[in-house]
Amino acid sequence: MMWVLYIFFFMLVCTLNFLSCHACPEKCVCERVASVQCFRVQTIPTGIPKDVRKLNLGYNHIKEIKGRDLSGLSGLEEVILLSCRVEQLEANVFRAQRALKTLDLQKNRLRHVPRGLPPSLENLHMGHNRIHTLQDSALQVLKRLRTLNLQNNLISTLRSSVLSGLVKLEALYLEGNKITTVQGLLRLPALNWLNIANNKVPSLPSAFFSSLQLLKTLDLSSNLLTRVPRDLPQSLIHLNMARNQIRTLKSRDMAQLRNLNTLSICDNRLVSVDGGLRLPNLTALELAGNQLQVLPSRLSAKLENLDCGQNHIQEVTYQQLSGMRQLRHLFLENNTIQHFETNALRNCLHLTNLALEQNLLPTIPNGLPETLVRLDLKGNRISSIQEHELKSLKRLQVLNLRNNRLSTLPTMNLLPNLQTLYLDGNPWNCSCELLMVKKALLARDIDISSEFCPEPVYTSVDVWQAYVMAQEKCEEQTEESLPVSQTEQADNEEYYDDDF
Repeated sequence: MMWVLYIFFFMLVCTLNFLSCHACPEKCVCERVASVQCFRVQTIPTGIPKDVRKLNLGYNHIKEIKGRDLSGLSGLEEVILLSCRVEQLEANVFRAQRALKTLDLQKNRLRHVPRGLPPSLENLHMGHNRIHTLQDSALQVLKRLRTLNLQNNLISTLRSSVLSGLVKLEALYLEGNKITTVQGLLRLPALNWLNIANNKVPSLPSAFFSSLQLLKTLDLSSNLLTRVPRDLPQSLIHLNMARNQIRTLKSRDMAQLRNLNTLSICDNRLVSVDGGLRLPNLTALELAGNQLQVLPSRLSAKLENLDCGQNHIQEVTYQQLSGMRQLRHLFLENNTIQHFETNALRNCLHLTNLALEQNLLPTIPNGLPETLVRLDLKGNRISSIQEHELKSLKRLQVLNLRNNRLSTLPTMNLLPNLQTLYLDGNPWNCSCELLMVKKALLARDIDISSEFCPEPVYTSVDVWQAYVMAQEKCEEQTEESLPVSQTEQADNEEYYDDDF
């Protein structure tokens, strides 16, 4: 009787979960959530459970896939054929998979988008293949497609009409192709992410974006654009046009972008930026690697990050920065800044990071905000540091003074939170006073370069005696510089030590 109950219970479990009683194909792992993953196979294995929902064949060597390979697997929702060296797909090979939502064919050797894909498909990944052209017949039926990834193929012409049937498409990835020509208007009403970076696009058709009323992220970086495209959608939040050939940034080209949050036009040929770009919600602006001679002014009051490094800016004034009350990070490295107006940053009440390395500054700028945590002055012409230049920097933790013209250094007592101090590359005069400063910094556990006034090690007894005498002389000078009360206290402490 007990054996009968055991067999009944076992059959019941098998009914509820096919993987408990069906044998898994050789070189495959069958999981309880109707998922099968196979390793080191050259064809799609036979004997895969019929009601499998996820089939992962990634990183195998499957040169060709035929319709019979997937016959009977009508419940498939996700198929992964990533990096399988697939060269050929039989026509309509996935047509029977009417529940299929995600198909990953990335990193193969396919020359075309497969025909006969099921209308149920929502995510199609075909990046890193050898696709030259997009055919209407392959995509028009995919009315439910939300993501289309065609990055890093060989597409040279983008015909917008080919994509017009993708009425629910939300993300389109075309970066890393060889696109030189864009034709027609992109009619994708649900699109919110478009990436055409790293192509050879010189311009976009007029009104190209007119139907993209939900577009939030647009990446046009690394192309051949000479101007900001017209009629950019008002919905944009992130716009990347880095590494193009844009020479001017005009308000009229961007006036409608009132929702724009981040804008990158790094590494272009910018010589001018209109004062006040009318971008009221902009929080990050990247203009590094251009030919600007003047720091843009009257920018968004919400700006938090401004990068104008690697330009030809010669001065920084209060007028240029007075409206940036939310600014947190200001990058001005690799310019030719000689003049930094006193209190130029007095309205920047939240600034924590200021990068001024590789400029022509003769001194530390006066009136820097007390909110600074990191100050980078590497590679300037600073020959001395005055106490009043450090007075306001109570929160400073990192100070970079490498490769300047410093020969001496103040005690840095006005920087109570200093943790790291970069000093190498200066012509230090390692006098007794400077050695005292070094000892004081080390006593505070401040991280300084080991090359800063290193104490020499001598092998000759005579030279070593000379070194000891020099140290004793420094100590004598230190005692002479102490107030009388401190000297007496030291003597008393020594007296009591002798008693004990």
